[in-house]
Amino acid sequence: MSARRRHGAVALALAAVIALAGCANPVPEPQPEAVPAQAPPVLDQTQSADILAQVGEVLAAGDTALDPSGLSARLSGPALAIRAAEYTRAKATDGQRPPITIPTNAQTTITPDTTSWPRTQMVVTEQPADLQAPLLLVLIQESPRDDYHLWGWARLGEGVQMPATAEPETGSPMPTPDDASLLVTPQDVVGQFADVLTNGDASPYAATFGTSFFRTAIESARAQTVQSLQAVATVSETVSPEAGAVTALGTVDGGAIVVGQMTTVTTATLSQGSITLNDPLDAALAGKDSVSQNLVRTWTDVVAFYVPPAGSDTGVQVLAAEHARTAVTGE
Repeated sequence: MSARRRHGAVALALAAVIALAGCANPVPEPQPEAVPAQAPPVLDQTQSADILAQVGEVLAAGDTALDPSGLSARLSGPALAIRAAEYTRAKATDGQRPPITIPTNAQTTITPDTTSWPRTQMVVTEQPADLQAPLLLVLIQESPRDDYHLWGWARLGEGVQMPATAEPETGSPMPTPDDASLLVTPQDVVGQFADVLTNGDASPYAATFGTSFFRTAIESARAQTVQSLQAVATVSETVSPEAGAVTALGTVDGGAIVVGQMTTVTTATLSQGSITLNDPLDAALAGKDSVSQNLVRTWTDVVAFYVPPAGSDTGVQVLAAEHARTAVTGE
């Protein structure tokens, strides 16, 4: 076959291939995996355990040195303020009153199911070695680039049962501060309870919260302070919510676990004489051994509530609480 004929044959063959390609079925292209009906939670149990371990390492380093300077790597909010005050107390008592034990082994983990920030996870710890009640830990991630920080903890009340929540593999919804599907919105529940603690049965919200271990403890401590100082001072106490310091995770019945921060201020105004600050933490925080005009103690409170869904015939339940002195001033 001549070179010209061979060239013509090749050209015809290429034309045939091109023509066939136009008639052939398209080549299958890879498709993305189907989106699952239930999206996975933003944290799995392994990741949650890793976060707790990292928090535990930071706590262990701070506890050993009784130095709060490194705590901000994994602590924030009321947790940071309370731990720093505990270090002050430990040093003022030569180690006789050490920081409380914070277990980092989870008994129950409640993970968030959300696509936004801040994100919250909650952990009910195993019982501490000192046989105190388990703690409810609240860990918050402020933004995608931030680590989860231990924001606060609260000790479960005696006999309290935590409400049922979704499995960690599913994740729990995060109600917004103004979520009206709850009996009381998260942003209102802390303020209403603070009013109850300040005004007792005279509060318009007293029936919503009923009696609780924390209210009983606060009122008992207040009465004891009044009695101990009645000969030399008048005592007043106010409890206020911290604006914006509230977070929540949903429960399976449509309610929510709501955790918020409050500040309690106890003021003793002296009418005569002076008060010796026998409590080492009072003296250490105030920077003096006695006062002759007034003594102001500030307490940082973390309180966890179960808030049922709107329309429920049961009230709000206090699940856990922490009440810690974090500042003292006086003249």
